Amino acid sequence: MTSRYHATVADAIAQLPEQTAEQLRFTTLLRHGTLSIELYAPQGYDAQQPHTQDEVYVVIAGQGEFLNGTQRHPFGPGDVIFVPAGVIHRFENFSSDFQTWVIFYGPEGGEQIAS
Repeated sequence: MTSRYHATVADAIAQLPEQTAEQLRFTTLLRHGTLSIELYAPQGYDAQQPHTQDEVYVVIAGQGEFLNGTQRHPFGPGDVIFVPAGVIHRFENFSSDFQTWVIFYGPEGGEQIAS
């Protein structure tokens, strides 16, 4: 069971839907204000679109490549990846055990860089 302030990978996996052409394989575990924490575990391909909030991924398991705008880099367990709002991004060539926490936060359009 998930509480408002605590979630486990096991809780999240138990709540994952099957992936379809219309449904990405993710589940939301915690929400607080603008903060939303999800588990994302795509199967075979990552069809997500740019998001309206900034987001952080914390890779739980698996490995592959991550496209972040024009940059591409490998990822693996424990890696942290930041994606600004509105940037095209996706996981590619990932292993079948791939799972990541997804943390959305801040205002629509993303945080502004301080000058």
